[in-house]
Amino acid sequence: MTALSSKKILQEKNTSDPNSITSLTLTHKALSDVSCLGEFKNLERLDLGFNNLTSLEGLKSCRNLKWLSVIQNKLQSLKGIDGLSRLTVLNAGKNKIKSMDEVKSLSSLRALILNDNEIISVCKLDQMKELNTLVLSRNPISSLGESLVKVKSITKLSLSNCQLQKVDSSLRSCLELKELRLAHNEIMTIPSEFGNFVKLQNLDLGNNLIANWSNLKVLSSLVDLTNLNLQGNPIAEKENLLKKVKKLLPNLHVFNARPIDKIAAKEVHEKAADFSVEAGNKLNRRNKNSSTAYPSDNVEITNISDKRMKKKLKLQQDTPSEFDVKSDAVGKGKDLDKKSSKMTKEGRVNIIDSAEAPFMDPYVTGASEDPSDAADKKLDRKMDQAIDAVSVLVTYPTKKKNKRKHAVNPAMLEVSQVDEIGLGGTSAWDA
Repeated sequence: MTALSSKKILQEKNTSDPNSITSLTLTHKALSDVSCLGEFKNLERLDLGFNNLTSLEGLKSCRNLKWLSVIQNKLQSLKGIDGLSRLTVLNAGKNKIKSMDEVKSLSSLRALILNDNEIISVCKLDQMKELNTLVLSRNPISSLGESLVKVKSITKLSLSNCQLQKVDSSLRSCLELKELRLAHNEIMTIPSEFGNFVKLQNLDLGNNLIANWSNLKVLSSLVDLTNLNLQGNPIAEKENLLKKVKKLLPNLHVFNARPIDKIAAKEVHEKAADFSVEAGNKLNRRNKNSSTAYPSDNVEITNISDKRMKKKLKLQQDTPSEFDVKSDAVGKGKDLDKKSSKMTKEGRVNIIDSAEAPFMDPYVTGASEDPSDAADKKLDRKMDQAIDAVSVLVTYPTKKKNKRKHAVNPAMLEVSQVDEIGLGGTSAWDA
């Protein structure tokens, strides 16, 4: 156990006047008692995070405190802060606090952060007319009741990882909301009141029990919504969900923690891959069906109506066999092999680099292909028009300049700089 000495604090600050000190940072000092801080009457900012505090009653005399952090201590209650009427920011996350009743009278609070505690119910916050940030995530809260009914100024609210089954109309007055996090609860429906949150920009409903598309239609009026998370809900498994969501929320930039343009690009790639496989199978089936044994030279061909078969037979008879070509190449040396290899390589490179070439061409075209196959493909070109039309989506494009894209952070709402939160600054919540 470590007690704090006012004398030591004054020595570190190179002063003998405790009234001259307005800010103190006393983190990671294993402190269990801070009663000596009552001497510092003008203290406005105090950071006591990461200590062993079990009580805040030693701060009763610090009536000028505006900013207080006691994150990650051993507090079971907030007794001692009820007289700090000027407090605007209170961060008491990661303790063992069971009740938040002591904050009721803190009418000047702008940011109240109580994540990772043991709070079961939320007290009425009616007197907090300037509260803009409330973080209660990772508490066993099952209902909000009427606690927030009169809180009209709140813009950032996190209730993730609680035990909420519904929010009903408990948030009906929170019309200034811009960031709302309700992930990892047991919510099945989105109340109609959500349609009134027209200023909402970030909404995290991940890992709940939302299953029906009808539940999402209420979000259509959220014209400023740019970030929506539905991962972990049954509805996230529905087909064409992205298409419906984009139609519902045309200004959305991030969906399920991923930029929408990347999701769309991935879908196009997957569809193209599926198509190429299907087209390849079609081509294989066609070649298999047309690869019947040809009759010998001395057998008369009768009743042939397929022009392609006639041309194939003629080409086969006029073209040297693979064995003859190889034999001839051996007789003439390696020059023919080198030339053939070079032609094949150049032919494939030209096809791959060409933005005009259909996706399937690099796989069915080459300098060394059989002339009969070439003739067959020429006659079948009309049959492949549909393939070529779709494959334009996945041709190998020429190099283009990279366009700078609007970067949107897929991470949702984390609290990092507590001092900014109470002043209405941006938030990056870890809660």
